[in-house]
Amino acid sequence: MIMLQNLFRNRLHEHPCQRLYEAAVRQARDPAFYTRLGVADRIDARFELYTLHVLLLVMRLRDEGPKGAELGQDLFNVYISALDHALRELGVGDVSVGKKMRKLGEALYGRMAIYEPALRDGDAATLAASLARNVYESEIATTGGALAAFALSSRARLAEQTLEAVAKGPAWAEIAE
Repeated sequence: MIMLQNLFRNRLHEHPCQRLYEAAVRQARDPAFYTRLGVADRIDARFELYTLHVLLLVMRLRDEGPKGAELGQDLFNVYISALDHALRELGVGDVSVGKKMRKLGEALYGRMAIYEPALRDGDAATLAASLARNVYESEIATTGGALAAFALSSRARLAEQTLEAVAKGPAWAEIAE
């Protein structure tokens, strides 16, 4: 039985979208977001950073056309699965998981619907205001300015990388104050 679990675990880690999701999570956990940019070290703020990073990767994949869009959907599905798994590990019961996942899904789609046009258009002001509201729980748009600059720089940096390079390990922008 243990041998089978290890076999499946290894195959999961070989899936490019699993690796991309893990790369997004690693980047979102960079202490600089919390120390330099003042993101609160709370579950909801981490969710916001994970969502932003996954969206940046999904957008980069979609830029590759139909095959990339398919990979982007796979990455999104891995993220949804990880959220479900996290809820279960937090002790949310089977009956409640569906309701909580529905709320998370609505939040996730809402964030993506707001962030994506601003990222595509390079609209720093709109992105900063959205990030201020969602990440920092602030109505002061400039609060999200540094994070918006990071996201826009990361979008540009990811666009410069080949799909193969992104799949092996995306290179993100530097986190500056």
